[in-house]
Amino acid sequence: MALKKKVLEDLQVFLPKKAFLVDEQVSNRKAGGLHTEEAIQAEIIVRPESTEEVSKILSVCNQAGQPVIVHGGLTGLVYGTRTSPDQLILSLERMNNIEEIDPIGRTLTCQSGVTLQNIQEKAESENMIFPLDLGARGSCSIGGNISTNAGGNRVIRYGMTRDSVLGIEAVTSDGTILSSMNRMIKNNAGYDLKQLFIGTEGTLGIVTRCVLRLREAPISQNTALVGIENFPSIITFLKHIDSGLGGNMSAFEVMWKEFYEMVTNSLDEKSLPLKKNIPYYVLVESMGSDQVKDEEHFESLLQKALEDSVIVDAVLAKSEKERKALWAFRDDVEKQAQYGPTVMFDVSLPINEMEEYVSKVDLNLQKYWKDFHHIVWGHLADGNLHLVVGTGDLESDTIKKIENSVYEPLEFIGGSISAEHGIGLEKKPYLHLSRSEAEINYMKALKDTFDPKGILNPGLIF
Repeated sequence: MALKKKVLEDLQVFLPKKAFLVDEQVSNRKAGGLHTEEAIQAEIIVRPESTEEVSKILSVCNQAGQPVIVHGGLTGLVYGTRTSPDQLILSLERMNNIEEIDPIGRTLTCQSGVTLQNIQEKAESENMIFPLDLGARGSCSIGGNISTNAGGNRVIRYGMTRDSVLGIEAVTSDGTILSSMNRMIKNNAGYDLKQLFIGTEGTLGIVTRCVLRLREAPISQNTALVGIENFPSIITFLKHIDSGLGGNMSAFEVMWKEFYEMVTNSLDEKSLPLKKNIPYYVLVESMGSDQVKDEEHFESLLQKALEDSVIVDAVLAKSEKERKALWAFRDDVEKQAQYGPTVMFDVSLPINEMEEYVSKVDLNLQKYWKDFHHIVWGHLADGNLHLVVGTGDLESDTIKKIENSVYEPLEFIGGSISAEHGIGLEKKPYLHLSRSEAEINYMKALKDTFDPKGILNPGLIF
């Protein structure tokens, strides 16, 4: 099948030539995500500049029954941007204006194609922060962050993306503009309709503009990498450091030994912040109001943990350069490429179930393979783990066995198959493990209500 000819003709009536990408401009692009070099299959990319243009595009497509795939920064990890020749790509890349920043109300208003990093930098220029932070900050768009309810490194203190979104403007499948550009933290005047477009992966409507909540920039920032010998001590250290910091802990990232070895195996032992072969490494960070006093207190908490044998070693960053160097280890996920073809997972589960869960996944994998790579790390304090599994190939049967090994144990401990990446095309066969039949039926009812012809990101989620 091919793109409906009349759709293109109708779009050319009101869109300028620069709004269209065709031929090699399309085929030279990749579908996005860490694990794919897959070329885009669609024939055309349409790039609107405003909410009004998005509205007109969807109105045309809805009348013709034309499927539309929405593209943001193309950094998603669940194949939500895959396309076929009969689908039209609507890219928000030209909708990249920061419209206003309000230092008094502590808000930032922008279009959805603005990158996360640009938002962060704009906030910092006014001595504020936008707390959402993840490794793809330079490429991912805020519209994509909103549509997937992205998590990242600071969820334990600031929450998911939805906790930093005050207002949204979205366009539904028939071209209706639903503008709810609220600027207030408190607004209980009826249904909070913006929640329908946060985390629903563009299946109910396309987010075109938003009002974001900013926070005052912290004056101090302290970061340490610590080594821990066993999982119970991780929990002890988490409670010790979190209570000791009095709400100032902003990150608690745990790396299993195999992850630390993966990101450091090309480095000389003398250049490492901590020696290898420690079972667990924790990157912990705090944000506060007095660099001298906060650093002294932070260091005293680490010292107490060392004295009590909760941790076995620690290194405290003494400069911004050293802080970034420690985070670089944690963010260097692409080092998994050294193991050949791999599959990455994003799961959520109770902290006290994690040690047994990881062991169960290992046992499941051992049923199929003698040799495999199983790398684990994640935002442990908020219940989110990432796993990478490599067994030598990515044949469909191999992927299915790996997925079953990882997902099956979650059903019995109340875990989620997706903590922060969404469902997309990749995880939808396993949605029933984390959502009841009644929940899925209500999700489908919402989809039928907002998109009765099923043109928006068809096939995603269920």
